[in-house]
Amino acid sequence: MPHCTKCGATIADNAAFCGSCGAPVSAPAVPPTAPSPAASANAPSQPMAENTAGLLCYIVGWITGIIFLVIDKRPYVRFHAAQSIVVFGGLHIVSIVLSMFFGVSMFATGFAGFSATWAILGLINIVALVLWILLMIKAYQGERFRVPVAADLAEKIFGKL
Repeated sequence: MPHCTKCGATIADNAAFCGSCGAPVSAPAVPPTAPSPAASANAPSQPMAENTAGLLCYIVGWITGIIFLVIDKRPYVRFHAAQSIVVFGGLHIVSIVLSMFFGVSMFATGFAGFSATWAILGLINIVALVLWILLMIKAYQGERFRVPVAADLAEKIFGKL
């Protein structure tokens, strides 16, 4: 049986007020029940927000672009995934090719070819960093920012997104 919190008198189970002092009786506290693991495993999960998924398309360059192109079918996310593949995949290929020329030019032309190729590689890395930050910010803001050549190429390769 419950007791009054003010005077300590015994109160009937369904009473709204204490019979001795007239203090209102609060409802008995019910301990919260934790959901069972089976119930939480079967509960539907909320999909990731489009702007967050768009940002994640760029987070590891063309690799996450491929992952999101395969697993997410929303047009906004597919656009950013395809653009990520083309932009950062293209920059990656150009860096590899220039690195090969970098090694060859060091032996063929000496320091002049070495420093010119080094400068071009540095410029490509700066462009990649700026694009990486810009594209992640624009995707998170919900914009379909189009890199001029890359977005058109992505649409040709992956279809209209």
